[in-house]
Amino acid sequence: MEASSSNMSLVTAEEKKDPGAAPCGNFINYYTFNPPENRLSLIPNTLLEDVGYHPDRESVLMLDVGCNSGDLSIALYKHVLQDQPPGSDRSKRIHILGFDLDQNLILRAQNSNPFPQNIQFIPLDITSEDSHTKLASYLEKFGLSRFHLCCCFSVTMWVHLNHGDAALLAFLSRIASVCECLLLEAQPWKCYRSAARRLRKLGRSDFDHFKTLEIRGDMAAHAKEHLEKQCGMELVQSFGSTLWDRSLLLFKRR
Repeated sequence: MEASSSNMSLVTAEEKKDPGAAPCGNFINYYTFNPPENRLSLIPNTLLEDVGYHPDRESVLMLDVGCNSGDLSIALYKHVLQDQPPGSDRSKRIHILGFDLDQNLILRAQNSNPFPQNIQFIPLDITSEDSHTKLASYLEKFGLSRFHLCCCFSVTMWVHLNHGDAALLAFLSRIASVCECLLLEAQPWKCYRSAARRLRKLGRSDFDHFKTLEIRGDMAAHAKEHLEKQCGMELVQSFGSTLWDRSLLLFKRR
């Protein structure tokens, strides 16, 4: 996900040369080949106001799922603070929690975080049973039951390939349950084939579920259907597609 389990956090020399070699998307150099601007150029800096929140008057909590080394979390914070003076009410009221299950990446994020009062990074596996408890604990500090906005950029495929169809749907349900709005970027099916091919190229075992997945084809459409039919959310805006041909879709709780 921009994530990995602890036993996958050790990166081989070959993997360092191949950005697609990380079995769970835990690329050690992810933002060198997909910099934050590739997404932020499509997202208005008025996003929070556009979905009904006013950081000048209220605290706004954001969640970055599979944050990797934290570059996008930090860039997103700066993005929604454009034209705001340092120390403004807005800069104090916006809080971002980023998590990834690769502890090495989280350590890098923590060590390079210029806004520790407003951005926090924690190691967390969203597919684990205790993930909801940990997120709820963070929310309780602010007296809230949900994040105002959850960002989930290119995470769905890694959950799907490593855990299967049921886990993908459970993942979508879980992140929908902890947020009011969800900004989702789902990898298209061609990325699945590329990830499997790169793994085979290194002589490693194929993804456990790749050949048996029944959810295939238009992955953004599958995610939209599940979120709208099973999670009480609705698509309110599409921000277009990134340079990698991945749609950025904004969902809001009904």
